[in-house]
Amino acid sequence: MSESKDATHNVSEPAPSQLDMTPEMALKTQAKVISASIDQARMLQTYWVGLSRYLMDFMAPAFSALESFRGVESEKLEEYSPEENIRDYSGLLELNLRLAEKGMTHGMKAINDFLAQQLEQGYKAWHNTLYHQKGEDIAAFMAKQARLMELVVHEYPQAIRDIEPEYGFHFDDGNYVKTAETDRFCLYQVLPWDKSVKVRKKGKPIVIIPPYVLGANILSFLPGEGKSFVHCFANQGIPTYIRIVKDIYTNPAVQDMTGEEDCLDTKIFLEKVKAAHDRPVTLCGYCQGGFTATVNYLSGELDGLVDALITSVAPLDGTRSKSLADFLAQIPKRFEDISFAIKTLPNGKRVVNGKLMSWVYKLKSMEKDNPIIAFIRDLKLFERNLKINKTAAAINYWLLYDQADLPLEICKMSFDSYTIPVAKDGTLPVRLFGRPLNFKHVKEQGIKWLICIAEKDDLVEKESSLAPLDWVEAEVAVFPKGHVAIATSWSLPTTECSLDRCFLDYRGPVRFQLDLEAEADKTKAAAPQKVPGDKARPVADLKVKGDKTKTEPVAALPTAGDKIKIRAAAPQKGPGKKPRSVAALKALEGKAEPEVALKAEEDNSQSAVGQKAEKDKGLPTVVPKKEA
Repeated sequence: MSESKDATHNVSEPAPSQLDMTPEMALKTQAKVISASIDQARMLQTYWVGLSRYLMDFMAPAFSALESFRGVESEKLEEYSPEENIRDYSGLLELNLRLAEKGMTHGMKAINDFLAQQLEQGYKAWHNTLYHQKGEDIAAFMAKQARLMELVVHEYPQAIRDIEPEYGFHFDDGNYVKTAETDRFCLYQVLPWDKSVKVRKKGKPIVIIPPYVLGANILSFLPGEGKSFVHCFANQGIPTYIRIVKDIYTNPAVQDMTGEEDCLDTKIFLEKVKAAHDRPVTLCGYCQGGFTATVNYLSGELDGLVDALITSVAPLDGTRSKSLADFLAQIPKRFEDISFAIKTLPNGKRVVNGKLMSWVYKLKSMEKDNPIIAFIRDLKLFERNLKINKTAAAINYWLLYDQADLPLEICKMSFDSYTIPVAKDGTLPVRLFGRPLNFKHVKEQGIKWLICIAEKDDLVEKESSLAPLDWVEAEVAVFPKGHVAIATSWSLPTTECSLDRCFLDYRGPVRFQLDLEAEADKTKAAAPQKVPGDKARPVADLKVKGDKTKTEPVAALPTAGDKIKIRAAAPQKGPGKKPRSVAALKALEGKAEPEVALKAEEDNSQSAVGQKAEKDKGLPTVVPKKEA
């Protein structure tokens, strides 16, 4: 019987002989338990310090808004009856309680999921310690937990501050050239980061408009690491320019800026760029910058200067953003007033609090973006190797330090676009120069338009970005992941969905720009040119005086074998093979740098590469045929 019991003994349970402990082993076990207890106490203290800091950082914009709220409401209280005041403030209290409940519910779920994983590891460590088995013991486990807390709470904030020299634009480092200036903006040419690349003097130029609130630096994320939206263009030899708004705190012209002044300054820059390169310009805008670029073009002031438009994750009809519309619907009408976000500068000028405006987007997504979830997400990010990567530090630098205040009149235009829908005939709710703005102007002028969206964008939903398709034709490119992935993850040339290649039957914006240049060069080369006293002949057949007929090389873009690489041709389709749908984007998410966690925007879930594409979700996509 005893032999049978020994033979069937559960290997997960300790053998009777393992329970025997020598005095030396008992002392070692006791030392490990004491060490683990000390690390546990240190870890718990650091945990509460970190959680409190995340909560305070999240609430900071609310504290700064209290002054504006008190000033506005001190005047409104007398305008409303007591019954109306009670009703409105009760509605506001209900909204706050609902947001707190949502944040706490999802925050506690995140904590429970994280602790369940840690308890499982802790149980194994106790088992290994008590029964002297191989593997991580309780002392090593608690030491790792204490180290993780110190890394996230103490070292991570310093690493975020230290990333500043590598993050964003530094216009004094020799990689940029100021080419024009107004009272409100500066125009810089972005030089290739790769010094072996030369800018094509007669290449098709592009002018990029960054967002006001989120700032321009996100478009030059980590150029030294190869992650930069603007350098992705410049490194292909494209004449690349970016419009930079001057410091709003020291320039009264920026503080008082109107939409018309924004448009006219942009026109000045476009005229200079077109004259320098003898080509029409591509106008490109990111996020709010895309809305600004579109509005400026629809005004008619840029006709003849711009022949192509690129908008990336741009809110072109904010009312179609369902999550934001649902959030705004919960706010009492009395508090739907931009005045609550206004702050007064020392010189008496009024501007809009940029941090408060960006905070509104966090409030509408409390189930995904609250301080508890952010804290747990950072713990998970560094748990595996206890190392801080530059991408995570740069993203958090942008979130913490890079929001800027914006001019009141500019903010009013965006506010109107989120509260008043585009009319049935395509007329926008805003005007410039007293003129109505209509999406159909794009069709009338015959310019090409590329609309880039992000599949998991919960900041600017795809319905908002794709609104113009109800009135005009445009090419659509759908990128995986969240709002800033186009400027960060996919700006790296080695990724599957990099901006300079074709993927899943879409063209990235850099690929789009290169193709436009190639098409223009091809058309120009095919056009006959007249020689005095001779018949019109193609350029390639022109005779040079004193020599035999020479074949003039047709201007062409570099191929994959040249220094400036065009890395991918249009995807090939086999016989009977259907084009891949938007759902197939999920198969690429796992290839875009798995250690990167883009805070507040990007989902951590990954799908296997090569997963069978799902049926298309009905996304309206107009993609012109391209040459392989």
